[in-house]
Amino acid sequence: MRFVLAIASLVLAAVLIVLGIAQRTVFLGPDKVELETKVSSSEPYTVIGGSVLTSHEGTQSVSVTGDDGEKVFVAYGRTSNVEAWLGQSKYNQLALNKDGTQLVDRVKTPEVSSTIPASTAPEGVSPATWDNPAGSDMWLWETSEDTAVIAPISVPEDVSVIIASDGTKPAPKNITVSWPLDNSTPWAGPLIVAGLAFLLLGIILYLLGVRHMRKSRGPRRKSLAPLPEEGSKVKLPRARKYRPEGGATGPRFGKRSLVVVPLGLATVLALSGCSAAYWPGGATQSPEGNAASVAPLNPTDPSASPSATSDADALPNPVVTEPQAKRIIQRISVTTHEADQAKNLDLAKTRFAGPALTEREIGYKIQGVNAQLAPLTPVPGSPLRLTLPQATDGWPRTLLTVVADKDDPTLAPTALMLVQDSPRANYVVHYATRLEPKVTIPDVASVTVGAASVPADSAFLAMAPDQLAAAYGDILTNGEQSESYGKFAADGDSLRTQIKKFRDDVTASLADKAATAEFRTEPGTGKPLALATNDSGAIVSVSLHDIVKVSPTSADAKVKPSGEAVAALLGAAETTKPLQTTYEEQLLFYVPAKDSNQKITLLGFSQALIKAEEVQ
Repeated sequence: MRFVLAIASLVLAAVLIVLGIAQRTVFLGPDKVELETKVSSSEPYTVIGGSVLTSHEGTQSVSVTGDDGEKVFVAYGRTSNVEAWLGQSKYNQLALNKDGTQLVDRVKTPEVSSTIPASTAPEGVSPATWDNPAGSDMWLWETSEDTAVIAPISVPEDVSVIIASDGTKPAPKNITVSWPLDNSTPWAGPLIVAGLAFLLLGIILYLLGVRHMRKSRGPRRKSLAPLPEEGSKVKLPRARKYRPEGGATGPRFGKRSLVVVPLGLATVLALSGCSAAYWPGGATQSPEGNAASVAPLNPTDPSASPSATSDADALPNPVVTEPQAKRIIQRISVTTHEADQAKNLDLAKTRFAGPALTEREIGYKIQGVNAQLAPLTPVPGSPLRLTLPQATDGWPRTLLTVVADKDDPTLAPTALMLVQDSPRANYVVHYATRLEPKVTIPDVASVTVGAASVPADSAFLAMAPDQLAAAYGDILTNGEQSESYGKFAADGDSLRTQIKKFRDDVTASLADKAATAEFRTEPGTGKPLALATNDSGAIVSVSLHDIVKVSPTSADAKVKPSGEAVAALLGAAETTKPLQTTYEEQLLFYVPAKDSNQKITLLGFSQALIKAEEVQ
């Protein structure tokens, strides 16, 4: 009976092991769905829409191959942003055929849109730079390699992939899109292990059967040999030779050596079945851990309410995501450092405009005379303390960020107000202000929702943004006598204190000399930029010119610049004509709603000397 059970166990073991191995070999399904194509046209851009990328479940992998040495650029962004960046440029559109089994390409000519600026290069920008998608702030992720790019990504349906070389040459033609398939075999491991267990059981039963058979035989007598005939010689048996114990020198094997080979095989097979894909509940094949991914860009949860989806569709998207904003600020920080080190105004112009650019333009001139003068407002790269993008589908676009200095946390954070004028233009800093100590930023929308841009002449605020600079300047000049004095909070406003002290010092220094000083303010050239807060107020950036005119009162009197920076900008140590210096204040305000009882609060500011000249 033991032999029967042993044979049954061995047969069952063989069946189980073969089935387990077959699941990982002959019965193993494909590990991915793969669609490939060779683009037939020679347009400089190729776009893979979100409908193609999400046509199969799982993360996507986009493989692009160009000619030997050809630059291959792959990026993805919100579909509306990709289309806006392309503008009126023709491009290859990849789509699925009717049965969804092949990729097909066609040339698409976009329609002219009044909401999207023209894609032609502006004055001063080369077409090669303008047409190259690499480095654009519009992308959520990008990569660029020579000859080939394999990009594992994980994107929702409202995101598209753009492929190019350098924007002037034809886009790389060989494109493959693939999705992983779950070809795990959760019963392979249990089958193999069960087979090994039955194999071991069969061997044990076989050994027990042999042992039982030997014991059950008992002693057996041999039959007597026939007697020899008379007269024949009888051969006596030979005596047994003596063998001392332990005298054998050859190798000796114990009885347990019979199971060495089966157990070794079992160990190897068991170890080979340790992969998670061999077991129930094991990990499926998914590259998400290494894939560049982005969450769905629609911030509203459709399950929150029956009308959530329709409401979300009606709302414009925030212009950037948080990772996108971080990458933009890091790029600006690197460019700023390089431009400031080399005093390269052309490089600074790629990331600055308005009052922030004027500060650097004049600062570079002054530092050309003395590098220790005219310190510039720094632009740290991280960490971001606040990101408030405008929610809009058009241009220009506004973005507010507050960045701390990771190298010196004791420094006040810098507030940056940035603008993107068109889809192919990058974000540039218009205002860079240091926050006041202990200032509290009002509550604003999350980065996934964004804020509305407030018009410069808005009548729904305590004061229209385009009136702020003039009103605040009047307070600096007239103090409590100003009509606007009661509308602005005085507590925590250190700029008032600084300017008052400066003016008092200038007046005192001229008291016994043949010169007089005049002080006045006027709105700066920077356009007001405002984003709404949660309480219907707004965070507003404006610029203000603080002007000081020192005039001699006698023909032989001379005016000396007040400070080395003024002398360096004037280019003279003294003058007999009236000397007028202009300082630009970049101001960041919180303006409450019109019906609020709160006051307008100065959140931050920066000062820079921008002009020193002789006047009449």
